[in-house]
Amino acid sequence: MDWDSLNCAIVRCRRCPRLIAHCRNIARRKRAAYRDEEYWGKPVPNFGCPTARLLVVGLAPGAHGANRTGRMFTGDRSGDWLYAALYRHGFANQPQARRRDDGLRLLDCAITAACHCAPPGNRPTTAELAACSTWLTHTLDLVPARVIVALGRIAWHAILREATSRGWLPARPRPTFRHGAEVTLAEGRTLLASYHPSQQNTFTGRLTEPMFDAVFRRARQLLR
Repeated sequence: MDWDSLNCAIVRCRRCPRLIAHCRNIARRKRAAYRDEEYWGKPVPNFGCPTARLLVVGLAPGAHGANRTGRMFTGDRSGDWLYAALYRHGFANQPQARRRDDGLRLLDCAITAACHCAPPGNRPTTAELAACSTWLTHTLDLVPARVIVALGRIAWHAILREATSRGWLPARPRPTFRHGAEVTLAEGRTLLASYHPSQQNTFTGRLTEPMFDAVFRRARQLLR
């Protein structure tokens, strides 16, 4: 399966009826600020370069961000944080992500998620994450990432499961999630952890811009 075929398969996926119904419901109801826009309202594909050495793994599309625009981390405050950081460290050609046709390109970077549908309350179930894990497996099969950045605990554990199943990491002890954690994987790969740039984390100061920058600065150092 190549990159384009993988993305088409993700968009067509209907494995989780609860998530599909939620995405469609949000797309029908809309937020008042976007009432004149047509929402994407379905699973959101991967974004970026299939030959990337940096792979960023998020949790799931935002209800009025990626679920509206159809592109990972696009159109919400989490994306504002992520793409600004990627731009500052040479992984994107611009710091903003507003819509799919805004000219944004990722440079030696790709973005995926543990869950490709916007979940109610930003909380996919264990069964939904398991159903979506196929797409993460295929993504890791294709992307020759040397550095993987997990945004949040759910993405961290999704990558640890994949790393263990591929023999990149022993099953025990399992590395603990914390911001700035770094784990050496087999075959020259490194896993980095960051708090997710959600409003819950950025508005409260749990995640600051210098903290976020430090993760992508380290990713750049590793790739050099």
